[in-house]
Amino acid sequence: MVKAGDIVGRKSYGCDVYFRVIDIDEDGTVCLAGVDYRIEADARPEDLQPISLSKLLDFKKLFMKDVDKKINNVILARRAEEGGQKQDESVLKRPGKALHIDGDPEYLKMCMKYYEKLGIEAVGELLPEKDQPTKVRELLEIHHPDIMIVTGHDALSKDQGAYTDLSKYRNSKYFVEAVKEARKYEPSMDSLVIFAGACQSFYEAIIKAGANFASSPNRIMIHALDPVLVAEKICYSSIEKVIRMEDILPHTISGIQGLGGLQTRGKYREGIPASMYKEKTQSAASI
Repeated sequence: MVKAGDIVGRKSYGCDVYFRVIDIDEDGTVCLAGVDYRIEADARPEDLQPISLSKLLDFKKLFMKDVDKKINNVILARRAEEGGQKQDESVLKRPGKALHIDGDPEYLKMCMKYYEKLGIEAVGELLPEKDQPTKVRELLEIHHPDIMIVTGHDALSKDQGAYTDLSKYRNSKYFVEAVKEARKYEPSMDSLVIFAGACQSFYEAIIKAGANFASSPNRIMIHALDPVLVAEKICYSSIEKVIRMEDILPHTISGIQGLGGLQTRGKYREGIPASMYKEKTQSAASI
């Protein structure tokens, strides 16, 4: 008998995606959330295959090896763009700041880890998808980010003609409304950059609502870290440069089938002079 927190695969899909059991309805339907992909699903208990801890760890080891390689490539590409040399210490540098709103606690934790690794100032807020539209403005007023990420889980119904029917998506309507609320706060797509969506999200509706970037053009699953990789490119691209989606896609995991967007100005600024006084940082032991 499966229970909340178990890791399972769906037999009917050949256990191609690993899920975490998040809830079990009164009628026995099991609610699932992807372990590495931003997708939600329902299944009957008899269709679920428990995944052993050793099998999960082996999978995640291989998967995260690919992710870390992608992250390292992003850092190398950034250094190459800077000329492959240490920049002048007299230059004041200010990358963009990110507000990351996520419906999944495990994904939020993972994303915050990689924001730090990528040198991005980021604030993480855990918020269920259904609550994001009513809370987004308050969070923007508190944090004043350069780029806002609104994500979590999503899924598309298998019904005929579901692709263009917002009601057939599990959470796309919340992403659309969250983007609309954010644009009421800041209409300029250059002042506030927005990424919204998750696995199989209604890409066109989210872009129409006012997002700079969204998922998922081909209604495929996107990786949990794809929004972070989009944010990195914006945060570390010069304010003088307009970034095209073609510039971002090579750094992502899902590529053009999972991610799309519009030309957007970078958020990285330089100035002079940098402070001649270095801030003292607390040691881990003193915190």
